[in-house]
Amino acid sequence: MPIKKKTISRTSKKKTEKKKVIKKKTEKKAEPKKSALEKLKEKAKALEKKVELIDTKEIKEQIKEQKKDKKTLVPVEDYIKTGTYIGTRAVTPQMRKYVYKRRADGLAVLNTLEIDKGLQNGIEFISKFEPEDIILACKREVGWTAVRLFSKLTGIKNFTKKYPAGILTNTQLEIFIEPKLIIVCDPWIDKNALSDANKTNRKVLGLCDTNNFTKGIDVIIPCNNKSSKGLGLILYYLAEGFIKNKKIKVKMPRLKEFVGEEI
Repeated sequence: MPIKKKTISRTSKKKTEKKKVIKKKTEKKAEPKKSALEKLKEKAKALEKKVELIDTKEIKEQIKEQKKDKKTLVPVEDYIKTGTYIGTRAVTPQMRKYVYKRRADGLAVLNTLEIDKGLQNGIEFISKFEPEDIILACKREVGWTAVRLFSKLTGIKNFTKKYPAGILTNTQLEIFIEPKLIIVCDPWIDKNALSDANKTNRKVLGLCDTNNFTKGIDVIIPCNNKSSKGLGLILYYLAEGFIKNKKIKVKMPRLKEFVGEEI
């Protein structure tokens, strides 16, 4: 009889243990597993918080820098609000000197003082030419509103949807023109206009992002050339400076008209 009791007790123990294991497994299964998308969203939120903290620090640091230089044209807050200072993850050797640092998400941050210096140089440069001697190329659609406003105010001819092939190089074309200065809003997207300018030895002003190669460009304005606000801000101040220097009698609209909203 004692032997039977031991056998029963061992068997009951094994059953109890099995039940506990099964219970644990069912409890684990009951816990909802996070999908890959949910995990990715959580990581994105965490990264967002880091970026916000870095942006706040950048604003404070760059405002301090700008206050030291009283000759700045645009308040640093406007560069920040319009995202004009945000570059890309790629940085070419020619654009490295304009980069302030990298954000937590890998995007390069342009130095606002360098943007401002480039903008002032750009105004001085284009003011040496008459409106009829300048053309502006902008194939990127986000810049079309600002480009058309720029042209309307300054009298400078623009090419948006398509830059006509051979317009500077083929004398047989009815639309053949001989400008002295070409403004390109992106050296890569507007490469045909840049190429024609270089072939015909014309001067070039380029709005360049961190991923742009600057060969063949005489004056560079470092900026975010991929957003409507960034392009809008640069073109607004270029137009304002040009109009003032050339004494063109037109009323400048508000910056809102160029960037698309109040800043």
